Amino acid sequence: MRLAIGSLFAFAMLLALPACAQPLEKFQEGKHYFAIDPPQPTSSGNKIEVLEVFMYTCPHCYDLEPYLEKWKATKADDVAYSAFPAAWNEPVEAFARAFYAAETLGILEASHEKFFAAIHKEHKPFRSIEDVAEWYTQFGVTKEQFLSAANSFAVNTKINRSKAMVPRWGVAGTPTVIVDGKYRFDVSSAGGHQNVGELIDFLVAKERAAKKAGS
Repeated sequence: MRLAIGSLFAFAMLLALPACAQPLEKFQEGKHYFAIDPPQPTSSGNKIEVLEVFMYTCPHCYDLEPYLEKWKATKADDVAYSAFPAAWNEPVEAFARAFYAAETLGILEASHEKFFAAIHKEHKPFRSIEDVAEWYTQFGVTKEQFLSAANSFAVNTKINRSKAMVPRWGVAGTPTVIVDGKYRFDVSSAGGHQNVGELIDFLVAKERAAKKAGS
């Protein structure tokens, strides 16, 4: 009789475990991703903003591109993605200006991947913004048009925003992904390139649930 009661008690405890235990999430705050304190404003309206802070000269950013392209092909409609060039110093700033100039001139989509490849596969020696402007002429703009765009008020404003926001997000290197101004992570903390898309989706779902709950 005692054996039967003991067996029933043990069985009841096993049934209760799923209801009591909290499953361990694959991605943990403080290990795989980090909260941005205080959270920073976004510019994506009602959509959840995903930004990749990058540098054209960064080999890790170049290596991440195919993984981001795969993720972007399946991202949800309520998610807005943008690349966000860092402008920490004068040499890096020239490449950030190239990104924004190409965006201003409407040739960013056509040139973005090719510019990465020119640096990391073809090893072209871009020593100045003038060298960069010469390269961009293959996309139907003149060197003068490109330099004018690169030094325009609109691009200067975006460069100043980059210089302000990157430290506010706590970015220490590139590439770093920012999700809705609240979370950041890098390839290393994510556990490798192959986990980046999954971690973005995890944080997007987390933020989506928070928005739905009204927090």
